[in-house]
Amino acid sequence: MSTITRTLTNLWRIGIKDYFHQLNYIGDTKAGALIGTDRFGNKYFENNEELPLRTRWVDYKNHDFDPAQIEPGWHAWISYAVDKPPSQDPLLAYKRRPWEDTDAKTIPNYTLTRGAYKPYSTTKSKVTMWEPTAVERK
Repeated sequence: MSTITRTLTNLWRIGIKDYFHQLNYIGDTKAGALIGTDRFGNKYFENNEELPLRTRWVDYKNHDFDPAQIEPGWHAWISYAVDKPPSQDPLLAYKRRPWEDTDAKTIPNYTLTRGAYKPYSTTKSKVTMWEPTAVERK
């Protein structure tokens, strides 16, 4: 949560449209410099005047966002593993591998859905369920 002076300052810096967009999607208002955009259309920002470890953030293109939609180079930058963003560092920049598809798509995170990975065990269980045997009542 931010103070009222910080909120009003950010409203003045970013404008009404982006102010309500940020309140709706990230729950806070932030003003910063656009650092770059990835191939999915996500925008990455930085403001070194913010609190430590809150200086970098992403504005997802899709409103139904998933952290799996961030490319590895941008993920390293946004989690403070590297100082230079992929737009300035050629080692972190995205390069399509020969086995990848030509269209830009991500693999969604299926955790807590029916599509989640469930391992299948081929070994016999060491614990068996107790099956009660009851005589029918007369």
